[in-house]
Amino acid sequence: MREPISSYPRVRVQGDGRQAVSQAGAVLLLETVRKTGLDQAISAALSPWRKPRAVHDPGKILLDVALAVALGGDCLADVAMLRCEPAVFGPVASDPTISRLIDTLAASGEKALQAVRSARSEGRHRAWSLAGKDAPDTDGQVTVDLDGVLVIAHSDKEDAAATWKKTYGHHPLTAFVDHGPGGTGEPVAALLRPGNAGSNTAADHIATARLALAQLPKRYRRGRQTLIRTDSAGGTHDFVSWLAKRGRWLSYSVGMTVTEAIHEHVLKVPASAWTPAVEADGEARDGAWVAELTGKLLDGWPKGIRLIVRKERPHPGAQLRITDADGMRITCFATNTTGRPIAELELRHRLRARAEDRIRAARATGLRNLPLHDTAQNRVWMEIVQIALDLLAWMPMLALTGRGRLWEPRRLRFRLFSAAGQLVTTGRRRILRLARHWPWTGEITAALERLALLPNPG
Repeated sequence: MREPISSYPRVRVQGDGRQAVSQAGAVLLLETVRKTGLDQAISAALSPWRKPRAVHDPGKILLDVALAVALGGDCLADVAMLRCEPAVFGPVASDPTISRLIDTLAASGEKALQAVRSARSEGRHRAWSLAGKDAPDTDGQVTVDLDGVLVIAHSDKEDAAATWKKTYGHHPLTAFVDHGPGGTGEPVAALLRPGNAGSNTAADHIATARLALAQLPKRYRRGRQTLIRTDSAGGTHDFVSWLAKRGRWLSYSVGMTVTEAIHEHVLKVPASAWTPAVEADGEARDGAWVAELTGKLLDGWPKGIRLIVRKERPHPGAQLRITDADGMRITCFATNTTGRPIAELELRHRLRARAEDRIRAARATGLRNLPLHDTAQNRVWMEIVQIALDLLAWMPMLALTGRGRLWEPRRLRFRLFSAAGQLVTTGRRRILRLARHWPWTGEITAALERLALLPNPG
């Protein structure tokens, strides 16, 4: 009896296939672009940068790069995966043409960045309108999370510097709209900064918050219905005062550094003032309590600020800090929300940790490294990354249901976008036939049907 030499069947490979289409599931992103009108918005915004006899539209060039990043690319040259499929993605510019456009936009500075951001804001407004009850503002409130992210770089990158984690690179400050427990989130700001930029720089937090608010529909750019959440890096007098400024009136929930004064005040809180913390399901959180601090601690802060502290038994093996008290891990945050139990407010602030999931998705979508040399060029790259993340958030919001809305970029690529297909031309129509045996073909076709039912822009 002949023993097999491998567990896998042997196939003969030939490189002359013509009708096969790789990354066929990317049509989900293309349909999302069409329905949100993002292609039209970017083309109109970048029309001043189109030369009189140019073959390729600058808006489509930028969008093609963003699509390549959404599909897993991490440099400009990865747009080749779109160029090889003109029947699906249309004509794609050459690498030199793309590089020249990036250089042109980088030379234009803030004007070009603002044009791209205005197009993204227009597409976001339409995406939320199409999403209906699945939109992030379905409950009348929008939550924006600010957080920093470290991007490793070599020393030859402009503005690369040593970071506070003893690495080397850049320290962008980002902002994401939280979609809640039924979804993921989408980027609304990314401020590129040197690696040695401070974590609690109020001016950078204000600049990032301004960019984030400009991406929201106008009714959410001021008022209590917009909640800004940060970790302790945002707990500065200047930033909190900016959020609470008269005429802006934003809601906030910002972490605070546990100072010696707060530490001493916590020790004086009577046992009767502590309330059990709660979990997302409403059940009491084991070994955690919350209390509100008042008195002179609030002097010098904006009117209406509330200081809420939580004490919790540290998990096994955790080391206590000098600011912890009575063997309990102490954390603190400030908010201006009234009329709700402090345990509920503490849970709301704790859910800010979802921003870490958004950062993980960003790292997997072009933010693992900055591929260009100049800071101005990498600012354009940051906008491209945000466009890619927008599409990866809008597509599930508009087309997927159930657990599929929670899928992060890597799972979307593996299950949906990487599906193979066969392109068939009949008459004047082009039909893309997906592999019947692919486990998630049903999800792809159902998602395309949902997108087809949405009204076209204009």
